[in-house]
Amino acid sequence: MPVVDAAWEEWLSSNVARGCSPDSMVDAMVQAGFATDAARAAVHRTFGQDPAKAANPAFAAAAATEAALAKAAPRTYQYDDPPVARGNLIRAHDRDVRVLMRCERPQVIVFGDVLSPDECAEMIERSRHRLKRSTTVNPDTGKEDVIRNRTSEGIWYQRGEDTFIERMDRRIASLMNWPVENGEGLQILHYGTTGEYRPHFDYFPPDQPGSAVHTAQGGQRVATLVIYLNDVADGGETIFPEAGISVAARQGGAVYFRYMNAQRQLDPLTLHGGAPVLGGDKWIMTKWMRERAYG
Repeated sequence: MPVVDAAWEEWLSSNVARGCSPDSMVDAMVQAGFATDAARAAVHRTFGQDPAKAANPAFAAAAATEAALAKAAPRTYQYDDPPVARGNLIRAHDRDVRVLMRCERPQVIVFGDVLSPDECAEMIERSRHRLKRSTTVNPDTGKEDVIRNRTSEGIWYQRGEDTFIERMDRRIASLMNWPVENGEGLQILHYGTTGEYRPHFDYFPPDQPGSAVHTAQGGQRVATLVIYLNDVADGGETIFPEAGISVAARQGGAVYFRYMNAQRQLDPLTLHGGAPVLGGDKWIMTKWMRERAYG
């Protein structure tokens, strides 16, 4: 059973600052293995609420009313048409890709058959011996730091660095319907049993000083595609706690999500994470797209 250590305290504080709802944070902690009561107490404590008071029926009713009013209020983020093609089968450069699910708010699309089993195996084998501990962006400095919230190993490939990688880049760009030159290099990540990536945003929050370092070249990130390179025996889903969406890891499949619209607004509903791997391991390949040419 996990405990609320310094890393979790940091996670709680940062998600409160980002405007995440208490319920979504409790759900994320429960999916990470916390008991519901322990998760609720930690979240209420971070929000400055008294858990005993929160258990009072009158307080709970008032909180529910407040939450309902907040949901009914007009959203700041304006949803426009995503660039991904319509239809249930999309021709992505050299391959037909099936659409398994579309969600409008947030804009999430689940695909099947983005990579063949042989292509997945090749990506794993060419990456296996080059893995290094994954990092995340420090919000204050923009530097890449190793933190406990992200327990994975990874490797970056330069865009188009060989014919195989170039084919992957072009297929993904075609599927996302975004210029290939606007893409960051492919990243391969490996999670062992218990490995996870706690809920976070892929975009660089404009109010954080360190974001300017990353948006100076290519601008803001606009969308993400996560491709699953193997079947995960248990756990390891991609979760969207604010939206109540969970996508299981299936070899060759992928999840796309878009978080920046034509007005350059950023969608907070795309808060997402990698749930703990409970059985086996997990290999994924990630592509981030920018506003402008990158690299």
